Amino acid sequence: MTQLFDRLPDVTDSQRAAIFASDRTPEAHAALMRQIPAMTGLEVGGSGPDAPLSGDVTIAAWNLERCLYPEKSAALLQALGAQVALVSEADSGMARTGQRNTVAAMAEALGMHYTYGVEFYEMGLGGPTERNFCKDDFNAQGWHGNGILSAAPFEKLALIRLDRDGHWFTGAAGQTDQPRVGGRMAVAAVLPTEAGPICVVSTHLESNAQAAHRHAEFSRLLADIDTFAPGIPVLIGGDLNTGNHMPPDFDWRRETLFALAEEQGYDWSLTPEGTTTRPSHITPHPTRKMKLDWFCHRGLDGSDGQIVPALAPDDTPLSDHECILGRITVPRR
Repeated sequence: MTQLFDRLPDVTDSQRAAIFASDRTPEAHAALMRQIPAMTGLEVGGSGPDAPLSGDVTIAAWNLERCLYPEKSAALLQALGAQVALVSEADSGMARTGQRNTVAAMAEALGMHYTYGVEFYEMGLGGPTERNFCKDDFNAQGWHGNGILSAAPFEKLALIRLDRDGHWFTGAAGQTDQPRVGGRMAVAAVLPTEAGPICVVSTHLESNAQAAHRHAEFSRLLADIDTFAPGIPVLIGGDLNTGNHMPPDFDWRRETLFALAEEQGYDWSLTPEGTTTRPSHITPHPTRKMKLDWFCHRGLDGSDGQIVPALAPDDTPLSDHECILGRITVPRR
C-alpha cells in the first residue's frame, strides 16, 4: 500500500551514511529502498476545486527536465487549459533548482491539487551542465521524480515501481557521474469525472537501456494498473524514452512496448505526430531530434493530440522535451 504524506520524509543522516557506505549491488539497493519511507510513498498537497472533472478533459504530459522554471511552466499549462498534467523529471529540494519543491510550486501557481513521488534520491548535484545552476553545494532533500497536477481531487493514489534492481546505483545504467538510489516509476491516480472515475498515470521509462528493459518496465506498469484500477478507463502519459540508447538512428519503431499495450486493449492514437525534444539550458543539443513522449489510453475516446513548444513567452526554453496535449472523452456508464 502507498503511504501518503503532506511532505515526503527526508533521508536521515544515518540513512545517507548507509547509502554512501553500501555495496553497489541490487541486493544492497533493495535494502536501502526499504529503509527510506519516501521511496514507497507519495506527497499530496495543493488546493483546488472539489468538483469532478467534466466528461471531456484536456490533459498534458510533460517531462520538465528538473523544472528549472516552475511558474513559467505552470503559465504554459494554464494557457493551454490543461485540467490534468502528468509531469516527470521534477525536483524537490535539489540545489540545481534552488532547493524548491517544483511540483508544489506549479500547483500553487495553477490553483490545483498535486501528488508527487520519488524516482531517484540524487547522491550528488547532477550532471555537469546542471551544476552550473547550483548556488549551494548540497541538496536539501535530493528528490527527483514524477507527479500529477489535477483540477479535481484525487480519489485514490498509488506509486508503482518499475525498476527494482537499482539500475543507476549499481552502475548498470552506465553512468558514473550521477549516482542515484531509486529507479523508474509511475504515479497513478483515480480522478472523478461527471461520467465516472478515470485512472491517469504519469510515468517515465529508462533512457540508458535497450528496448527489452523498457518492455519489462511497461509490462509491470500495465499489470499494476489493472490491480490498482480494475475496470476503470485509463490514460497513461509520459516520457517512454522510445528509441533512446539505440544509436545511431534512435528509431522508436524498434520498441516492442507498443504492441504489448495494444494486445491489452490500449490505443496510441492520441499521441501527436512529430519529434518531442528540443535544445534547452541543461541539454543544449541542437541536432538531437527524438520521439520520446506518448499517450496511450483504454476505455476512453481521444482527440486533438498536439505538440506544444516548451517555450515561455520570452523564449526561455522550459525543458528539453516539448509538452504533449490531448483531449479525452469519458464514455458514460
